[in-house]
Amino acid sequence: MQNGTNIVTYRRVSTAKQGRSGLGLSDQATKLADYAAYNRATVVKEFTEEESGKVKSSDRKQLRAAIALAKAKRCTLVVAKLDRVGRRAADILSLLDDRKLKVVFADSPTASRLENGVRAVFAEEEGRAISERTKAALAAARARGVKLGNYDGGRALVAYTAKHGNVAGCVGAKKHADEFANDTRDFIEQLVRDGLSDSAIAEALNADGIKSRRGAMQNADGTVKYPDARWHETSVRRLRARLVI
Repeated sequence: MQNGTNIVTYRRVSTAKQGRSGLGLSDQATKLADYAAYNRATVVKEFTEEESGKVKSSDRKQLRAAIALAKAKRCTLVVAKLDRVGRRAADILSLLDDRKLKVVFADSPTASRLENGVRAVFAEEEGRAISERTKAALAAARARGVKLGNYDGGRALVAYTAKHGNVAGCVGAKKHADEFANDTRDFIEQLVRDGLSDSAIAEALNADGIKSRRGAMQNADGTVKYPDARWHETSVRRLRARLVI
C-alpha cells in the first residue's frame, strides 16, 4: 500500500458484554493502529460490531456500512483479522472477489487472495471440527453421568448466607464455587484435551445451554439472579484456575 492512503477500519466481537469490557477489541485496535501507522494511512472512519461470527456478513449492519463507505470514498477496507469477517469461507471469499472493493487484513497485510482464501477454508473446517469434538465431549460427559452445572447453587448460597451471616457466607460461597467447579471438571478436562481454547470452551458451554455459576444463581424467591450471565473466555480461565487444569 502506498503512503497517504485513506482507509476504513472494521473490528468485531461476538457479544455485547465483550464490547462493553473491551475484551478482544483492544487487541484488534492495536493491529489496526499499527497497520495505519506503518503505512501512514489516514483512518476515514472506524466501525465496531457486536455480533456472532455465525451471522452472515450480509446481515451485519456495521460491516455493510464499512463496505459501503469504503466503496463510496474509494478507500481500502482494513479488517483487524480475517476471522472478524466471519466463520463462513463463503463470506470471506465473497468479500475478496468484490472488484469494487480493496480489502486488507491487518494481521496478514501482504497475504495474497489465494492465501486468504485458503485460510478462510481452513478456518471454516477448523470451526466445524471443534463443534463436532465439543458435541462428542458433551455426549460422553453425560454418558458418564457428569452433572454439567449446579443449577441450584445460587439458591443454596442465599439461604446459607441468610442463616449463618457474612463470614460464614464467604466460607459457604467458596464451598459452593468449588462444588460448581468440580461438577464441570470432567467436561472441561475433555475439551482441554481436545485442544479447545478458553474462548472455544466458553462458546461450547453457551451453545449447549450450560449456565455459568452466575447464571445458575437465584434470588431468595427462586428467580434467576443474573439472567444474561453467559460463559466468556475470562470465566472459563478462572474456572480452569480453580480446577488447576
